[in-house]
Amino acid sequence: MNGAAAPLMPAGAEARSEAGARDIEKTAHENNKLHKRLCRLVGQAIGDFNMIEDGDKVMVCLSGGKDSYALLDILMTLRERAPIDFEIVAVNLDQKQPNFPADILPAYLAKLGVAFHIENQDTYSIVKRLIPEGKTTCSLCSRLRRGILYRVADELGCNKIALGHHRDDILETFFLNMFFGGKLKAMPAKLQSDDGKHIVIRPMAYVKEADSSRYAEVKQFPIIPCDLCGSQENLQRKQIKGLMREWEKKYPGRVESIFSSLSTIVPSHLMDRGMFGFADLKADGAANPLGDIAFDDEPCSTPAFNTIPLQQG
Repeated sequence: MNGAAAPLMPAGAEARSEAGARDIEKTAHENNKLHKRLCRLVGQAIGDFNMIEDGDKVMVCLSGGKDSYALLDILMTLRERAPIDFEIVAVNLDQKQPNFPADILPAYLAKLGVAFHIENQDTYSIVKRLIPEGKTTCSLCSRLRRGILYRVADELGCNKIALGHHRDDILETFFLNMFFGGKLKAMPAKLQSDDGKHIVIRPMAYVKEADSSRYAEVKQFPIIPCDLCGSQENLQRKQIKGLMREWEKKYPGRVESIFSSLSTIVPSHLMDRGMFGFADLKADGAANPLGDIAFDDEPCSTPAFNTIPLQQG
């Protein structure tokens, strides 16, 4: 005989090898579905709110967190497919926080081949000087960061500023404003900046945080921790996040329903006199499907199966 026969693979090892191959194929399939879903949701949000138009120059704010990485990645994908031309510039603000790895983002962005700018501003020292020890620094830090990024957008000639906030961020802000601020207000998907010079957009508005987190794992983004400044986590937001997580676990679909309600508002059934002319309202004899149905059960009410019997007098 010419040559030695190849050694036989043990039956158990062969089965494990086949199972491993199937797992790899399944994972690749799921990762591809995730990428398609994110592209679809981001594209849908851009279309629904007309976020990006032909000739726009979009400044993508890159913090080094999972969501801003995902935003940049998906926008770059969509730019290649879009029927319009728009520019992308990734911008990071290095606030000189202790142990901030200043080399990570420039190296990543250079390898990615996207135009970028690193703005160096020592806001950390300003915040630490003005905020007492033990107090949260997030509010002042945010204001300083916002002003700097507006200036950078002007200098770069960007008319749109893209932020990586996702669906869960928007809902958390909605509940924070309701519970602690006494107002119905969330994060807008698109709005003029408070200086009036730019349009701020949130293309990830329809994306779940779980999908963003999973995508960061798949793409292996070089995540930079967000707590390098040593500031305490916003405990109120943490509580809201926990509440939403519990709802989604116990009542699947509830969070999605609440999010849908943000785009299905009926001002006549709230109490904001500036949004609806209650004072001037008169009965005009015309049927109105949005009129009051005070004597009927609300459409979403739970049927009263266990009614309380009336006492016989």
